Amino acid sequence: MRKVLTLLLLAAAATLPAAAQKTSGNPIMQGWYADPEAVIWGKEYWVYPTFSDKYEKQVFFDAFSSRDLIKWTKHPHILDTAAVKWAKKAMWAPAIVKKDSKYYFFFAANDIQSDNEEGGIGVAVADKPGGPYKDHIGKPLIDKFHNKAQPIDQFVFHDKDGQYYIIYGGWRHCNIAKLNNDFKGFTPFEDGNTFKEITPAGYVEGPFMFIRNGKYYFMWSEGGWGGPEYSVAYAIADSPVGPFKRIGKILQQDTSVATSAGHHSVVNVPGTDRWYIIYHRRPLTETAANNRVVCIDEMHFDENGLIVPVKITKEGVKADKLK
Repeated sequence: MRKVLTLLLLAAAATLPAAAQKTSGNPIMQGWYADPEAVIWGKEYWVYPTFSDKYEKQVFFDAFSSRDLIKWTKHPHILDTAAVKWAKKAMWAPAIVKKDSKYYFFFAANDIQSDNEEGGIGVAVADKPGGPYKDHIGKPLIDKFHNKAQPIDQFVFHDKDGQYYIIYGGWRHCNIAKLNNDFKGFTPFEDGNTFKEITPAGYVEGPFMFIRNGKYYFMWSEGGWGGPEYSVAYAIADSPVGPFKRIGKILQQDTSVATSAGHHSVVNVPGTDRWYIIYHRRPLTETAANNRVVCIDEMHFDENGLIVPVKITKEGVKADKLK
C-alpha cells in the first residue's frame, strides 16, 4: 500500500498543469529512473536516464524533454535490446553527444564481471535526439577491464580543442580515452597508451566533467549505490587527464528530504552562469535499491570557483525557458 501511495503522489506531481506549477517539483518525471544524463539541444532540455528495475528488466531507455524545466515530455523506448543484439540486460547510465548532425548514445549493458563475458560499453546513433537509435558498431566499444575499471558508467566529454573523450569506470577505477572521429575506436595518447587511469581518492563510479572559467571540474559518485551514503564529490584540474585531487562532497542525502543522492549530470544555461545538477535519489518512503527517482536542483559556485554544497529540495527549480 505504501508503494502504491508513493507512485500515486509521484504521478500527481508529474501531471500538474505547467501553468499551475511555480517550480519543477522533485522528482521531475513519473516512474523509477536513475543515472540521468542531462543535455541542452537548441531550445530544449533533455534527460536520458536508466530505467531503474531488476537487471533483467533494464532492457530499454526512455528520454524526456522540456522547454522550461517544468513540463516534461516522455519519449519512450528510444533504444532497447531489440536494436542491440549483444545486449541482454542491465542497460545503464546513458551518455549522449551530437556530432556532424548525428546523435551518439553511449550505454553500458550486461554488467560484465570479467573479460570472458559479452558486454560492456556500446554506442548507438540516430538522426534525432529522441531516436530511434540503432547500434553504431554491432559490438561493444569497450568490452574488457582496463586498469581494473569495469566498463560501465560512461561519460563523453567534448573538450574545447574539439577532442572527444570517453570517461568511464566502475569498481573504484576510472579511465579516460580519446575517441576517434567515427566513434568506433580510439586514438592513443602521446605515450602510446589508449586507456589512461585518472581515479581520484574516493571514486566509485558515475564520472562527469565540465569546464568553467578554463578549469576542468571532474565529478563522480562515491558510496554504495543501494545505500543511503551514496553521494557526489569532485576535483578541479587544468587538464582533462588531471591530476585530480579530491576536494569534497557537494551532493548527498538530507534525511528530511530524501536519501541516496548521487549519479548525476550538470547543465549550464548557454550564455549565463546558471547551473543545474540533475541526479537520482530515493524517496524517504522507499528502501528497495531500485526505487529511485530523477530530481533537479540549482548548483552554485563561490568566489574561488569551488562548488557550493547543493541543497536537495522537494520544490526543485523555477522555470528557465531557453532562448
